[in-house]
Amino acid sequence: MSPDPYDLASLPDCDIRLYPDFLTAKEADLMFRTLLEDTPWRQDDIRIFGKTYAQPRLTALYGQNGKPYTYSGITMHPLPFTPLLNGLRKKIAAYTPTEFTSCLLNLYRDGRDSNGWHADDEKSLGTKPVIASVSLGEVRRFKLKHRHDKSLRTGVDLPHGSLLLMQGDTQEKWLHEIPKTRRAVGPRINLTFRKIS
Repeated sequence: MSPDPYDLASLPDCDIRLYPDFLTAKEADLMFRTLLEDTPWRQDDIRIFGKTYAQPRLTALYGQNGKPYTYSGITMHPLPFTPLLNGLRKKIAAYTPTEFTSCLLNLYRDGRDSNGWHADDEKSLGTKPVIASVSLGEVRRFKLKHRHDKSLRTGVDLPHGSLLLMQGDTQEKWLHEIPKTRRAVGPRINLTFRKIS
């Protein structure tokens, strides 16, 4: 039985649920240290308005079906799931029936690292994709804005060891970001499980 999610039910045109205590502090601490040290992090270049920049975070892709993932002009080829990631995927199964095939990891080294406004709506994710996002390390603000109704904006802090589920019409109707911050913050790892067809 899953615990009650943090209340995001008042947001229209989406299905977003936050489980702040998805992992115990001990589980989250161990996973954070292991992933920080053992992941083969990479930094790709992205092209924005004709200019090329180093992506403001480090990434890694893991999967179980060998399918590449393409976003923002970047194509990543997955490494095989590690026992840690596979165990985490199985734990998420208690919260959603979706069988995730891939996991994109993001490492935000400090407050200068970010992820701008976007939706996880690539064709390879199918219609109404389900995204399961696990946060480890420093707390960062997760911001949301409606694609059409500019008055609909909100944000929520994503705690160490939390699980955020985005499903239904969320990716079609909403954009999300992890903005830069001037606060002195340490590293954060975000694991986004998804199903790539």
